[in-house]
Amino acid sequence: MRPTTPPSLEDLLEMAEDALAAIPRPLRDMVRGTAIIVEEVPEDEVVAELGLESPWELTGLYRGTPLTHKSTQDTPAEPDTILLYREPILLEWIETGEDLFRLVRNVLLHEVGHHFGLSDEDIERLENED
Repeated sequence: MRPTTPPSLEDLLEMAEDALAAIPRPLRDMVRGTAIIVEEVPEDEVVAELGLESPWELTGLYRGTPLTHKSTQDTPAEPDTILLYREPILLEWIETGEDLFRLVRNVLLHEVGHHFGLSDEDIERLENED
């Protein structure tokens, strides 16, 4: 049964943390220290930077340096962060009827994949594994 009220920012953060805890330990260990933040919608600057027509097109975003581009000599400018956008996720949930936890998990996996420098095709294979 679907809830009668939309999940809050905190609800989605809890789902994302549960999804992260369920991914294989070696992968989880490699993203340790990466912050997960849930916001209502992407900022206008992010939408413009990515060349999107609408903020509803973006459900998640990885901010940081992918592992494939990191060096032990680098000084991190900012901590790696995975942003999840509540309203676009809820819109996709309503439009597709997909299980909300699975949807949050897939968005999170997609962004973790970017941390590892994976292609969209590699990420899609990860998302389809149960």
